[in-house]
Amino acid sequence: MKLHHTLALTLPMLSSWAVAADMSVKFEIPQLNVAEYHRPYVAMWLEKGDNAFVTNLAVLYDVKKKDNAGTKWVKDLRTWWRKSGRDVNLPMDGVSGATRTAGEQKISFGPARTGFDKLPAGDYQLVIEAAREAGGRELVRVPFKLPLKAAQTASASGKEEIGAVSLQITP
Repeated sequence: MKLHHTLALTLPMLSSWAVAADMSVKFEIPQLNVAEYHRPYVAMWLEKGDNAFVTNLAVLYDVKKKDNAGTKWVKDLRTWWRKSGRDVNLPMDGVSGATRTAGEQKISFGPARTGFDKLPAGDYQLVIEAAREAGGRELVRVPFKLPLKAAQTASASGKEEIGAVSLQITP
C-alpha cells in the first residue's frame, strides 16, 4: 500500500505545531526616597489577551521569614491574588523566590515554565505586579503574540513601584 503525502495535508499539521521558546524578563525596581523602604513583593504571570489567567511565572516575597510568615503580605499583590494567589500554596517550587533589591533585575524562563508550546495562537500578555509594605502597588502589562515566528521583544513601563519592563522571547 502506497501513502501519498501532499502539501495540502502537511500545511494544517505544521500550522498547529507550537514552538518551544525561552523568555527573558528585565524589570527595574526603582530606589524610592522614603523614610521606611521595604523591598517590593513581585508577581509575574501570563494572561490571554482577554485577561484570562494562564500560568504563574514568579512570586518574589520574603521567603526567609520563620514559619513562612512572608506569605502574609502576598495578598497585597491584589490582582495576582484574585487571579491565582488564593489558590496556590506558597512556596511554589520553581516559582517562589526572594525579594529583589532596587535596580535592574532579570529573570529567564525556559520552555517548560512558559508552556508556550501548549498555548493556542493568539494575543497574550506578561503581567508584572509589585506591592510594598508601607508603600504603593503597581501593575504593568506587556503584550505579545503566539505562535512565535521569530524572536519578539516588547516593553512597557510603570510609574512608581516598577520602572521599565522588557520582554524578550526567542524560539
